[in-house]
Amino acid sequence: MGKASRRRQARHEARASAPRRERTVQVPFVSRPFEGLAGETEWVAIREILPAATGRITLKGDAAPEGVTEATVATVLPLAWAGLHRDTGEILIGTQSGGASGDPSRDLVSQLLATAQVELGSALQSVPQPTVETPRLQEVVDQSTPFRAEVHEGFDFWVGEAELDGDAKESLERANASAVPTVRMGEDSAFWCRIGERTYVRIVVPDSEDSATNALARLHAAGEDDLGEGTRLLGAFRACGLLVPVVELDPDVAPADYEPALEAWRGRYASAVASTDSLTADERRAKSGLLSRQVTLR
Repeated sequence: MGKASRRRQARHEARASAPRRERTVQVPFVSRPFEGLAGETEWVAIREILPAATGRITLKGDAAPEGVTEATVATVLPLAWAGLHRDTGEILIGTQSGGASGDPSRDLVSQLLATAQVELGSALQSVPQPTVETPRLQEVVDQSTPFRAEVHEGFDFWVGEAELDGDAKESLERANASAVPTVRMGEDSAFWCRIGERTYVRIVVPDSEDSATNALARLHAAGEDDLGEGTRLLGAFRACGLLVPVVELDPDVAPADYEPALEAWRGRYASAVASTDSLTADERRAKSGLLSRQVTLR
């Protein structure tokens, strides 16, 4: 046997005798992570498009942390913390803290479990890496009541009833000043916002991206995709497997004044998404234009 052959045989024997490393099984990517949750569109909104919002969840099952029955879900926490375990025992988790895997549903449960373990009055600095054994929200959240986000003007929910002074107060004031003015329009997941001098409504629709895009194409070809005079459909965000159409509004019109037009839009959209007809040539052209104006969030 030559030297080269002996070296190859030695390497092979060394690998064979070495203890096997456990393979890390990656959390599978989920394109629509909140599907199956009551209030899916609200989960997408609080994670992707709302600047300052919170929502309460009730926990169930053996997968929930021992002794923890409720938690607060927030858009963002101070310093982008993943979680906060208040002195009172309340648990808060931030949905916009940066994902650790391809499944935000597991990420949020991982944050919840880890936050429950830190001391009272302490923060969870970053999102812990979930595993395939980590439960999903669908397994731990009581869905008897659909999740609903409460929109806030700023980030005062960070401190609750606490009185701030000095640097802490200034930091909170800076955060509040940076928040995009946002209010809910109607009862479903539609949110008015003002950016600079322009105003928009972002509508999280509950259908798959393809179905929603086809419906919008039908409305656009029919000239029925806006909310009336002075408004126009700009495009849509793709977020967590759903579509979020964005309609520019007249900045001089109050959000509440657009609610009847929004309800009428929802009726037209529902009819369009239920249609089983093939797209016409005009609708296919409209779809092509809409696809070029879709932006994926994250």
